[in-house]
Amino acid sequence: MPKKRADLKRARRQEERRLRNRSVRSSLKTFSRKASDAIADGDQETAQEAVALACARYDRAARKGIIHINNAARHKSQLTRRYNAAFSGAS
Repeated sequence: MPKKRADLKRARRQEERRLRNRSVRSSLKTFSRKASDAIADGDQETAQEAVALACARYDRAARKGIIHINNAARHKSQLTRRYNAAFSGAS
């Protein structure tokens, strides 16, 4: 347990950031799942919007330092590959 005032403040800030980051990570999983479900349903327009929204959220989280840039790139790539595989023959 921290003893000094500065250490107490640092611990308090870390806890606030941890909670904020946890909610953002949870929302990333939600957006990713919605995009995957839209791809599985087969509606191309809905899937395209869901994938674009998920990619934008991953970019924002990476820009704010909540997740690593390469982590965001990997998830975006996986979503895009799934979308392209599902709708490659559709026009």
